[in-house]
Amino acid sequence: MKNIFIKAVSVAMIACLGLGIASCGKKEKGLTITEGKLIMATNAFFPPYEFYDGDNIVGIDAEIAAEVASRLNLELEIQDVEFDSIIAGVQSGKYDIGCAGMTVTEERLQSVNFTTSYATGIQSIIVPEGSEITDIDTLLNGDYIVGVQQGTTGDLYMSFDPEDGGVGEDRVDRYNKGADAVLALLNGNVDAVVIDDQPAQAFVAANEGLMILETPFAVEDYAMCINKGNEELLNEIDRVLAEMEADGTIDAIIEKYIPSEG
Repeated sequence: MKNIFIKAVSVAMIACLGLGIASCGKKEKGLTITEGKLIMATNAFFPPYEFYDGDNIVGIDAEIAAEVASRLNLELEIQDVEFDSIIAGVQSGKYDIGCAGMTVTEERLQSVNFTTSYATGIQSIIVPEGSEITDIDTLLNGDYIVGVQQGTTGDLYMSFDPEDGGVGEDRVDRYNKGADAVLALLNGNVDAVVIDDQPAQAFVAANEGLMILETPFAVEDYAMCINKGNEELLNEIDRVLAEMEADGTIDAIIEKYIPSEG
């Protein structure tokens, strides 16, 4: 497991010294789980939101989290884990935040809180060129097998029963990484892949013979998830995200990885 460390002065340490609280690093006593650190869980195979550049994890989520940590005078530590384990880890207190192109859903809100949204994502459908699947209705109403990354929004939506807008559990094949789902598509093991649009574009650009259907499947908001018992951290991150939105920092980070057309 690789970590990124972004060095900064710890105000949490100063606060602990001032209050004389030896256990301030624990969530119930301080802002973060570990004194002076903001521990972020992600799945670093989701370009352009998080991906490896050599040994470093970079991308939209990584840079936004780094700026948040900096403005809170904390040291950011990124841990690369399976996507499906992020919410459980945040819920149990293993990580301070989950930041992985994560969509706010009612189901997830039962387990964790979410910050204000900082980016918008679109669920797209990847198919082989010349596929019989030409739109979402064809996909939903046929008997095609859909590949998804386990635990993602694509997995959630596709797993819904047909009357609720999905294809049902029997027609969903789950993979630990989006790239594995795309490989299954290339090998003919699934008929389509449903995944966020920006990773979809990256996968199609890297693999000949694939295309993205013109009609998106769903539009959603991305945010960081935080333990329900840590209202202080939630409020502080929301405050910083509002500052970053107002001063153009978030737009600049997104523009760096997703340049505006024209």
